[in-house]
Amino acid sequence: MIFVHGHPELGVMWRAQMEHFAAAGWRCVAPDMRGYGGSSVHAEASSYAVREIVTDMIELHDALDAKAAVWVGHDWGAPIAWAMASHHPERCRAVINMSVPYMARGFALPHLVALVDRDLYPVEKYPVGQWDYWLYYREQFETANRDFEINVPATIAALYRPGPPEAVGKPAFTATLSQDQGWFGPSHRAPAVAPDFGMIPKADYELFVSAFSETGFAGANAWYLNDAANIEYAAEARNFGRLDMPVLFFHGDFDVVCETVNSRLADPMRDDCSDLSEVRIQGGHFFMLERKEDVNLAMQDWLSEKGFET
Repeated sequence: MIFVHGHPELGVMWRAQMEHFAAAGWRCVAPDMRGYGGSSVHAEASSYAVREIVTDMIELHDALDAKAAVWVGHDWGAPIAWAMASHHPERCRAVINMSVPYMARGFALPHLVALVDRDLYPVEKYPVGQWDYWLYYREQFETANRDFEINVPATIAALYRPGPPEAVGKPAFTATLSQDQGWFGPSHRAPAVAPDFGMIPKADYELFVSAFSETGFAGANAWYLNDAANIEYAAEARNFGRLDMPVLFFHGDFDVVCETVNSRLADPMRDDCSDLSEVRIQGGHFFMLERKEDVNLAMQDWLSEKGFET
């Protein structure tokens, strides 16, 4: 099982899942992705296109001398796992992805905006819906990086919070990030909040702080800057992007940015996966940290149902 993290995460975020499945006999690997932690940080934004990162994963898979894997992704890690399946299906026994559904046309802002819930996000007020933060990275890249880097411990503590149920059905704060002057408003620095060690153990929180203090956030944020290249790469997928291997997708009930429960965001995935199972978890965007055991058991049950063994 190869676990692929997203933004702004590290391989260690999969600790609970890796420990669970390693104990069951699976060989589990969770790399720090390009731009993160112990992996290379590149200066050019184009180095963070999906094509480049999939190439990293191919090299990793080859270095492991591994058979076809179960690929598990979250957030930006999900499009990488989806691309492994659509471009290199011989390397994929199955795909388990969380939060970001499959888009055969490419995980890119134009395709996301087309699926925005316009009852919740009227176009006059929210031109790109909840995805305004994507534009903010594009238009205020240096400022976004600097805001995260001013106080890294506070940034990590502020970003890794449980998903509040009361936020469901209301516009996400990411829909007005540009006019609000970024993630943390005019202060341009994360608020002072205590870390939630129920989500991230203290030792792992310290690893996050150490890693991002070393690398900064430019590599992580550059993943958002390659829409055209990512759309072009998606068009090269085999079988017109249709996935025929078993797929499990996790929805976060309280995830208001990647809102897949009440919107049309997951509809393209349902059209393009021939063997799709879906599970809902009562948590926010980082539900694999909030609801570790629920996620582990759902994965385990599905793998058993599909007849997968170590």
